[in-house]
Amino acid sequence: MSDPTSVDKDIKAADMPTAAVQDASSEEGTTIYISPEREAAALRKFDRWLVPVAFAFLVLSSLDRNNLGNAKTFGFSTDLKLTGNMFGNITTAFSVTFIVFEVPWVIAVRRFGANRALGLCLIMWSAITLATAFVKTYHQAVAVRVLLGIFEAGISPGFAYLFSTIYPQAEAGKRVMMGNLANCTSGAFGGLIAYGVQSMGTRRGLVPWRWLFIIEFCFTILIGGIGLAVLPKTPEDAWFLSEEEKETMRLRRQRDEAFRGADGFDWKWVRMCLTDSYILVCALAFFTSSVAINGFGVFLPTIIQGLGYAAIRVNYMTIPVYVLGAISLITNCYISDRMNRRAIVLLWCCIPVVTGYLICVGTANAHAGYAGMFVLVLGVYPISTLVVAWMGTNLSPDNKRAFGLPFFYSIGNLSLLISSQLYPSTQGPRYVQGNAVSAGLEVVAACLYASSWFILRRRNALKKRLIAEGATTNGKEGDRALDFTYGL
Repeated sequence: MSDPTSVDKDIKAADMPTAAVQDASSEEGTTIYISPEREAAALRKFDRWLVPVAFAFLVLSSLDRNNLGNAKTFGFSTDLKLTGNMFGNITTAFSVTFIVFEVPWVIAVRRFGANRALGLCLIMWSAITLATAFVKTYHQAVAVRVLLGIFEAGISPGFAYLFSTIYPQAEAGKRVMMGNLANCTSGAFGGLIAYGVQSMGTRRGLVPWRWLFIIEFCFTILIGGIGLAVLPKTPEDAWFLSEEEKETMRLRRQRDEAFRGADGFDWKWVRMCLTDSYILVCALAFFTSSVAINGFGVFLPTIIQGLGYAAIRVNYMTIPVYVLGAISLITNCYISDRMNRRAIVLLWCCIPVVTGYLICVGTANAHAGYAGMFVLVLGVYPISTLVVAWMGTNLSPDNKRAFGLPFFYSIGNLSLLISSQLYPSTQGPRYVQGNAVSAGLEVVAACLYASSWFILRRRNALKKRLIAEGATTNGKEGDRALDFTYGL
């Protein structure tokens, strides 16, 4: 994507008074110049206020979404008399609504504002987490997970949409990284909390797994409630910005209108998303690679237990795996942003994912299987972060991004329907089928990521050739237009 701030390099915009900056936009055909220092100062405010809140929301969402795997290791399935693949069906029920409601929630963020849309998500999923502590039957468990999927669906794509509209292309990866850093953090803390709750035993007539949901509800409503007070409606009217910074964001919005589009929603962008080969191929790649991360996140405790470790050790044994995953995530995202390259880092990260799963397939040794999880986690989280950043910053205008990004998420999250069925208890302790399928699909994903890179490279080359020939337009709109350069 052509960085709209590049126009600032042509003049010393920092020397211009605010009024002059505003007047520059008043005449049709002129360029809006914004002081790079003022723009950077406003973005630092978002780093200080919005990014931590996003991280908190994402950690809490991931914690409440994945705690079912921890609960299973100490009595959830037994108390609800689950047999066969009932546990997988409960996870699948969540996945269906989680996938279906991603697009509507992102459109709601654009239409009603982040504070209202994401605030409603928080309140409702907190209540549903508490209700899960009191389910007594299989059908009740399915019902609460269906509701949880509805209200958690908007969190990750909602914040990814916000970040992609606020930050330049080369800086978006580190912010979108919050989603998977939150997964790592919730995985580590979730294991620690689960271990502590399991150790405390039955209290007040409630068994430990029920206390797990009650305690996590308390965390969510307290921390999330504080964060809710910070969320702005739009980046241009964020309460934590000074009046000058708000004006900078408004001018920035006007300056970038060629890329972001005007307010209002036009359904033509939906049609363009559904026929865009880059979106479809990359979404299919996201789908195939997401089988690995979804299976890993939900079933890691089950995998470790299936490898022969005692139940009491399972939850805290997940912690070092997630810690290593967080380190790898930060490192790879930093490298990708520094290089301003996504595809090459994505391809590199596919290698440890395939290797880790094949270790589990190739040996029955429990220690080797556990070691395989450490290899796998080197790539599994960076992949889903970088591909979301890649997609979000290569869609323009905002109307196309508002549909295309959650649509992309929804295709990727169809993998939840597969992941939830890959590790039935009847195939323990090694889960050869699940691990083999995950490894094979990661190979397919690598080929599709390479294909996505080729599509964008070809589009950029065609635009460059037309410009060299003197063309001023190619008759297309949004990111397909002549003046938009895709990030590779």
